[in-house]
Amino acid sequence: MIPAPQFLSFTPPRRILMGPGPSDVYPEVLAAQARPTVGHLDPLFIGMMDELRSLLQYAFQTENPMTLAVSAPGSAGMETCFVNLLEPGDTVLVCRNGVFGERMRQNVERCGASAIVLDFPWGEPVDPAVVEQALKKHPQVHFLAFVHAETSTGALSDAQALCALAQRFDCLSIVDAVTSLGGVELRVDAWGIDAIYSGSQKCLSCVPGLSPVSFSPRAVARMQNRTQPVQSWFLDQSLVMGYWSGSAKRSYHHTAPVNALYALHESLRLLASEGLEHAWQRHAAMHQELKTGLQALGLNFVVDEAHRLPQLNSVWIPAGVNDAEVRSRLLQDYNLEIGAGLGDLAGKAWRIGLMGYGARRETIALCLKALSDVLSE
Repeated sequence: MIPAPQFLSFTPPRRILMGPGPSDVYPEVLAAQARPTVGHLDPLFIGMMDELRSLLQYAFQTENPMTLAVSAPGSAGMETCFVNLLEPGDTVLVCRNGVFGERMRQNVERCGASAIVLDFPWGEPVDPAVVEQALKKHPQVHFLAFVHAETSTGALSDAQALCALAQRFDCLSIVDAVTSLGGVELRVDAWGIDAIYSGSQKCLSCVPGLSPVSFSPRAVARMQNRTQPVQSWFLDQSLVMGYWSGSAKRSYHHTAPVNALYALHESLRLLASEGLEHAWQRHAAMHQELKTGLQALGLNFVVDEAHRLPQLNSVWIPAGVNDAEVRSRLLQDYNLEIGAGLGDLAGKAWRIGLMGYGARRETIALCLKALSDVLSE
């Protein structure tokens, strides 16, 4: 018999998370997750799920009945949108201005559909004028896919203008809102967004592992009229909605992550208590404070201010500064995490998050003091 391994309980240190995610979790959310586990078909839990749907509809600013939390992280939310909507033979116009636009392209091709890719410089938003010309040139396009808030660069695209183009050219829009939900203005119904996904661990300041999604009536009709089954059994919304339906009797689909859903309910309750527009304004105000301090340290932003995410700040690493060494010192000496650059920005930029519970003055003060000390050495 293999001997039993002997380990101590894992007790992580108290980090200050100012990277691209996960963000610092609200203490109330951590406490909510520690509440007693009940069955995922328990009547009380079903009631909580109904509340959770209403809270998600508020956060997304939508009345879409098909609004729920996928029992997996934001990447699964992305896949949920693509596998349920796309079929072989479909054509998708994919806007790529960072890492996550590229992941959209990969999802398209794995669904057996064709991707027409529009590339934009890293650190810049998707240009609606370029998208409009591409839609005119390719009348066969069925979907327009883009990232609202590109986490790899900190660039914010104009989702309202892009979704208006999708409607004008009779396309369905698929929108990545992993980093934007709860941090910047986002209005699903008013902007005509058809399919949208996000993540629990960014501006919602919840534990990682859940992905809020919402589908418009147009998107639901598209799913209902599929000619082939969804290629993923687990993510097939025609099956999942039997569990998330508004009826008292729910059909078993999978064992829901009960305690994680407690946490999401609490984080969304806190967002509703603060007020969505106030949360947007808080992120913007904290960004201005961080910006002033970073510029005083001689750090320059990757993204132009007009298109910059307040909750994800990408700055160029000064010449001669060792990227990994600085981040290691911040982690070891200050328990502070900031993010490295991804893709084209790897080794060239840092990504500093101001998300949800982390978007407050004391975290900004610590970050600026820690960076000043480490860089001065």
